[in-house]
Amino acid sequence: MSIEEAREVLALEEQGLAAVRERIGEEFNQAVDTILSCPSRVVITGIGKSGIIGQKISATLNSTGTPSFFLHPVEAMHGDLGMVAASDVVIAISYSGETTELNGLLISLKKRGTSIIAMTGRQESTLARASDIVLDICIPKEACPLGLAPTASTTATLAMGDALAVVLLRRKQFQAEDFRENHPGGSLGDRLKVNVSEVMLKGDAIPSVEKGTAVAEAVNVLNRENLGAVLIVDDNHHISGIITDGDVRRAVAEGNDPKTVKVDEFMTAGPVTIQDFMQAVDALSIMQQHEITILPVVGGNEELIGILHLHNLLGKGEFRFLV
Repeated sequence: MSIEEAREVLALEEQGLAAVRERIGEEFNQAVDTILSCPSRVVITGIGKSGIIGQKISATLNSTGTPSFFLHPVEAMHGDLGMVAASDVVIAISYSGETTELNGLLISLKKRGTSIIAMTGRQESTLARASDIVLDICIPKEACPLGLAPTASTTATLAMGDALAVVLLRRKQFQAEDFRENHPGGSLGDRLKVNVSEVMLKGDAIPSVEKGTAVAEAVNVLNRENLGAVLIVDDNHHISGIITDGDVRRAVAEGNDPKTVKVDEFMTAGPVTIQDFMQAVDALSIMQQHEITILPVVGGNEELIGILHLHNLLGKGEFRFLV
């Protein structure tokens, strides 16, 4: 019974996200453009559950290249309003749009000429009418059976904040090395400062087979190393190509016998590589640029000496980062 109830909650959360996704329109572009043209900071404000979500959105913006801070509406009305400049952009969060403390703050913000972006589920609310741009986070139904505790609505708010942060990151061409600079004291920052040779998998942990090997043998290596790909090498241990689990499925789907068909026929030739003396942050940038999760590592003579998986950089098992 509990499992089915949990699934129902997740289904309602998914429905809420789907509804918000379908309604995103030109106002989102306006919000992005407004933030990009902001010469100072993005101020996030909200109270209660919206305030907690706002703090997370502010933290995400900061770590991805958009200076931000969270402002509590009550504290703002008792002195902290001095932190806000007219050139700042304010993102005000209230699902109902009728939060008294927040709407009271907006009066003072508008007098300063501050641009206000609302995140609300009510397009005709006081908050929406007082704002320059309104991002619609209306969801069909809360996951709470009483319809009282913010659940699906806070998920939608959080996702909208993530969408803003990621789009801004891309528009600013924010790279992994920039992320590292914003996390100098974190274990992720430490990890990305080291050379590739210090974090790569090597020796027997490298999933590789020689050219001319049957697909069936590549499948065995895939299953054994569990990295999702196998590297194809020549007699000099230079990389000829890469074959993924998707390539294997394609080979089988096309009616080939895995015991007889060769990996050469389905591999991707000349995969992207990195040299062992480069930094882990460079590896992350290459993965981001090429949208890949596997990166072979080569030595000075271009021979295969290691392999990197995205998990080696961002965390899984012993490579875990708390950011």
